Amino acid sequence: MLKYKNILVFIDPTQERQPALARAIEIAEKQTGSTITLFLCCYDLSYEMTSLSSSDERKAMQRIVIKENQAWLDAITVPYQQPGINLKSRIIWHNRPFQATIMEVLKNDHDLVIKATHPHSKLSAILFTPTDWNLLRKCPVPLLLVKHNKWPTNGNILCAIDCKSQQDGEHHALNQQIIDEAKVMANIIKANVHMVNAYPSPPMNIMLELPEFDPINYEDGLKKLHQQTLLEYAQTNNITEKQIHLEQGLPEDVISEVAKEIDAELVILGTVGRSGLSATLLGHTAEQVIDQLDCDLLALKPEGFVSPITL
Repeated sequence: MLKYKNILVFIDPTQERQPALARAIEIAEKQTGSTITLFLCCYDLSYEMTSLSSSDERKAMQRIVIKENQAWLDAITVPYQQPGINLKSRIIWHNRPFQATIMEVLKNDHDLVIKATHPHSKLSAILFTPTDWNLLRKCPVPLLLVKHNKWPTNGNILCAIDCKSQQDGEHHALNQQIIDEAKVMANIIKANVHMVNAYPSPPMNIMLELPEFDPINYEDGLKKLHQQTLLEYAQTNNITEKQIHLEQGLPEDVISEVAKEIDAELVILGTVGRSGLSATLLGHTAEQVIDQLDCDLLALKPEGFVSPITL
């Protein structure tokens, strides 16, 4: 089955190596018939602020920049040309790369976006919103954020599941969507599917305010509930008990620790788009876990998600 028919690869013009392109080729080689579009967003403010130039002259300068970038794109695709893989390229003049990327996805029905990722400083997380994080929140199709490691045969894929929300229909559907995506990807790259869930510690405020509160029984009951839910997901999806992982702690810490422990090549989790102050200051699990991982991250949106970016 051809899962990813129309892949969009975000090209970083500041980097010599393009791990996102290499990963796209790796996926396309394992499922004949995929189209890969190299997407480059370029912009130079100086061309917009040249008051001595007319509008036509500014557009002519933009065309020169785009032409130069096109020649560079053509050159870097040469080593990847091979039968069965259709390589295309598209260059856009736009000052917001994440917005241009999502518009391209909507316009041309791409079913997967692949982008290389780089570390983000704590300061940039508060003052600026990196392209990665905007795509995590707003990209309507699966987003694969690539680091530099290779995908070995018979490796491990780790699904991050939210077990406390099984009774919530939407969360349950997203959990199953994550597992289904993992099984398809595992079939493509010949990998094993693992599942991970984190359960919280007893809330400190309750322990302080209610002397009769028994944290040991509470913690034991919570663990059993999460364990039972995780087992049900495993049994439903033919995943062995050895391939499920339940740990106490914050999701971002547990996910990254288990991923390291099993030497995962890919972590898959669900994200929910947010906006406003909460999105700027708080960040969700995907954002917090991304820099702790030494492997790729595939972020999925729930079924029916509509991006705030439109055509």
